[in-house]
Amino acid sequence: MSTDRLGLLLLVGSVVLLVSIAAVRLAVGSGLPTLLLYLGVGVILGEDVLGLDFDDSELARALGYAALVVILAEGGLTTSWRSIRQAVPAAAALATLGTAVSVGVVAGAARLLLDLDWQDALLVGAVLSPTDSAAVFSVLRRVPLPPRIGGLLEAESGFNDAPVVILVVALAGATAPTWWELLALLGYELAVGAAIGLALGFAGSWGVRSIALPSSGLYPLAVLALCVASYGAAVVVHASGFLAVYLAALVLGNVRLPHRPATRGFVEGVAWLAQIGLFVMLGLLATPSELSPSVLPALGVGLVLLLVARPLSVLASLLPLSWQFPTSWQERGLLSWAGLRGAVPIVLATVPADKDVFNLVFVLVVVFTLVQAPTLPPLARRLHVTDEAGAQGLEIEASPLTRLDADLLQVQVGHGSRLNGVEVFELLLPVGAAVTLIVRGGRAFVPEPHTQVREGDDLILVATESVRGEVERRLRAVSYAGRLADWRHPPSGRNPRRR
Repeated sequence: MSTDRLGLLLLVGSVVLLVSIAAVRLAVGSGLPTLLLYLGVGVILGEDVLGLDFDDSELARALGYAALVVILAEGGLTTSWRSIRQAVPAAAALATLGTAVSVGVVAGAARLLLDLDWQDALLVGAVLSPTDSAAVFSVLRRVPLPPRIGGLLEAESGFNDAPVVILVVALAGATAPTWWELLALLGYELAVGAAIGLALGFAGSWGVRSIALPSSGLYPLAVLALCVASYGAAVVVHASGFLAVYLAALVLGNVRLPHRPATRGFVEGVAWLAQIGLFVMLGLLATPSELSPSVLPALGVGLVLLLVARPLSVLASLLPLSWQFPTSWQERGLLSWAGLRGAVPIVLATVPADKDVFNLVFVLVVVFTLVQAPTLPPLARRLHVTDEAGAQGLEIEASPLTRLDADLLQVQVGHGSRLNGVEVFELLLPVGAAVTLIVRGGRAFVPEPHTQVREGDDLILVATESVRGEVERRLRAVSYAGRLADWRHPPSGRNPRRR
């Protein structure tokens, strides 16, 4: 490659990246996930519009896997174990039993609607079964969900890639494995992948904390390299690399690492780059002129997936765990509607190297993202599955808070919260926590003890790590019961907006 050609490629690549970054602002304003805009950029660059020809599905699959490794690493590193700990059994059930139910229902629909044999029908069901964390949280991050529901969706999207990839690869072979061979393969790959991920996560966290590196910029590189190494180590022994990388990142993200805010910021930036590159590439791989025959089949299979398969998978997974993780019908309804599909199904659709399957999945993801994504926030509010008083952590690199083991928290006082009218001193926050700033009507001020909290306020608090959990519990209790929160507070983990 000549230097002139390199310069042209760098120019085009940087312009595409800048356009994609600007699209994030448009997505936030319109309520659509950024994946649709990135896919659109790829389609515009493709052979039907600007003429860039790209049809190498094998290369797309390899690059897609690499991007998913980085996206899962970012997901694990930015996930709070405290927020998902209660939901882990339910998330594991959704990722295994729920996936099996979804695969079976969609396979039955694909066999009837598309006239496929059982192996191909099961393959379509497996490809369409995983939810996508990037798609889900690009929408739901604008809605303050209760920690138990947000944690469940977050953990499910991190866990369900691993068993689905195993299913798709096995079903895409020349002959389908028997049911007991498939169960043995799943058991081995998931168990060994989990062991490798946890081992490298704990060993890596000890190493990063023990070794004094000469530059702070080396710590983010070391953490990301550990996550990627866990994927590679698992794949080498034919185990689940996706489960390994997520668990390793989850461990590394929940220990006190040096320069943790810088590490998280770096990994988030790399994950954004991976998402942009992945979706633009998948848009390039699509050929719009060939998609029209797939529209009706995609609508039929998608409706079964949305209205039958996903609700049944949620019910089958959560009802047996109702004693440990009780959910209301409103919460189950939101979980059913929040099963957005995104990059993972499209990447997996490249495994069988069948253009018809790819076109079906591509159309389904685009159409049903357009249906589900804009309606998710109002649905959550209509079902009252929101937590307006939930504290949201902010990472501030220039702050000395990391040396004090403290966190900066933001609380939004939403409509109907009984924090409205409560004076700051009446919050009775524990020692080690304080309301340092109130933002009201676009103006920030330092509150006095008798300053009243108002609906629509943003409260900025500082809390040490040891009392952060108590601060969040106290704020939710006051939001639920007002000044009588000492006597009337919701059961642990319940939504403070609902009785």
